[in-house]
Amino acid sequence: QGQLVESGGGLVQAGGSLRLFCAASGGTISRLTMAWFRQAPGKEREFVAGLSWSGARFYYADSVKGRFTISRDVAKNTVYLQMNSLKPEDTAVYYCAADTGGPTNVGRDYRDRGRYEYWGQGTQVTVSS
Repeated sequence: QGQLVESGGGLVQAGGSLRLFCAASGGTISRLTMAWFRQAPGKEREFVAGLSWSGARFYYADSVKGRFTISRDVAKNTVYLQMNSLKPEDTAVYYCAADTGGPTNVGRDYRDRGRYEYWGQGTQVTVSS
């Protein structure tokens, strides 16, 4: 059974940086479409960034383009979210998600939470002003 474990969250001042980690077990990430979502208090969980199963395509929410970068290390079976120029509105619990469909799910909307079978427990990111 697959499992995702996030880490790297914390408290940072506005303008600072954090790097989130998503360690996967129970299977290789080389065939998984991976994504980061976040959920702020009182709000719906929203898409932040996605990485295709091939590792060749990247997708970002407009609110984080140019500031956040999603990447992976297949050898470490880990996905990262580098977050720079953080803003107070980035404060949320950040979740890692995995879609095992591989090439069969090409074309599905990365923002669709229903496409992801596995979710981590989340890591808190707090940005102070």
